[in-house]
Amino acid sequence: MKYNHKPIEGKWQKIWEDKGVFHAEDNSEKEKFYALIEFPYPSGQGLHVGHPRPYTALDTVARKRRLQGYNVLYPIGWDAFGLPTENYAIKNHIHPEIVTKQNIARFKKQIQSLGISFDWSREINTTDPDYYKWTQWIFIQLFKHGLAYKKEMNVNWCTSCKCVLANEEVVNGVCERCGSEVVHKVKSQWMLKITAYADRLINDLDLVNYPERVKAQQKNWIGRSTGAEVDFKTTTGDTLTIYTTRADTLYGATYMVISPEHPLIEKWADKLSNIDAISEYQAAAARKSDFERTEVAKDKTGVLVEGVKAINPVNNKEIPIFISDYVLVSYGTGAIMAVPAHDTRDWEFAKKFDLPIIEVVKGGNVQEEAYTDCATGIMVNSGMLDGLTVDEAKKKIISWLESEGKGHSKVNYKLRDWVFSRQRYWGEPIPIVHCDKCGYVPIDESELPLRLPMVESYEPTDNADERIPSHGVC
Repeated sequence: MKYNHKPIEGKWQKIWEDKGVFHAEDNSEKEKFYALIEFPYPSGQGLHVGHPRPYTALDTVARKRRLQGYNVLYPIGWDAFGLPTENYAIKNHIHPEIVTKQNIARFKKQIQSLGISFDWSREINTTDPDYYKWTQWIFIQLFKHGLAYKKEMNVNWCTSCKCVLANEEVVNGVCERCGSEVVHKVKSQWMLKITAYADRLINDLDLVNYPERVKAQQKNWIGRSTGAEVDFKTTTGDTLTIYTTRADTLYGATYMVISPEHPLIEKWADKLSNIDAISEYQAAAARKSDFERTEVAKDKTGVLVEGVKAINPVNNKEIPIFISDYVLVSYGTGAIMAVPAHDTRDWEFAKKFDLPIIEVVKGGNVQEEAYTDCATGIMVNSGMLDGLTVDEAKKKIISWLESEGKGHSKVNYKLRDWVFSRQRYWGEPIPIVHCDKCGYVPIDESELPLRLPMVESYEPTDNADERIPSHGVC
């Protein structure tokens, strides 16, 4: 005889909800415990195993805490704005608001059938104007404090979805979602200035009880390093600024590499005898993701910039400039000095293009392979630094650069500010207007929420770079 569990489970789940068994208490004197899952994105496919796995694990903790006398808040909600729903809506000619309501109803029924002890009285939906009113309010506060700003930057652009993609969403040069070609474009983007908190994100790890491996991952992700910014003059009179942690090896810099998107290339265009080859290389680089471009094992490619050279600031020697896709305009200054004797990637590039390799930290045969065990050692072939230890040379060269006006010490981070723009329709509107006199201005907080307008057509276009509610003069 087949056992039908639904009537029994349904009966008790209704009783639990009606009596608020899993509801957090307001104004309670009990010790608080807050359990939070990553709210699900309600797709048309419904739940998969990746949903109940973490929900069940945390549900065990929440139930234990209740039994221990805690006032437990274990909320549930729907992270319901986003591209998959919009693409589904476009394909099936159904408004994304309708699709979202249908998907949420399906997800809710499935999750409730699992009996997880969520507090459904506090259910939220990110597409609800009463909810996104407060995300807009937060954005305005960030804008007022200089933590939200507009910037022209190089982005991954899906030629079909007509929107910006994260590096993780680009696989072998195509969009992970739709399979269409992804290219690099320079677009105006809203940014959140998370780099302002880089030091705190590292230093405050001492205040939290995280596993050491998690702390190490966080520190590596932020990537704090101490070095110098150095100015290389060029034969055009322009300056290429680089960041390096090894200013002590400047005498070994035998060439420079700049990103294919570097703005000086356009400025130099009429001086470059091989501008066609450069343009062809730029187009090829634009079809690669940042991950593909910086992959260590890939073949080294590049094009010599014929018509402009850089000048090494420590010895005034002219050195060639290349463009290569492993240098990113979005990281550092978009330019690097290359010291092939002591960097494997630079060494391989130098060998391929028959460039000089000059040992500056003693050890190994740098003509056979790069000598990279050079965190310590004695400086050679380095003029004023000869005979110094690496640590001594670092201090002396930075002092010299600063006295000569050719550079300065600097702390740098791998961490980058967060691109926060909206290229598509189905998302909360950014509560900023553009004034022809004042620039970007936040709307008055009394006008929140700035509602997403109901439109008949929400097909993406090549110009759908942002959603600014209005233009004019304030």
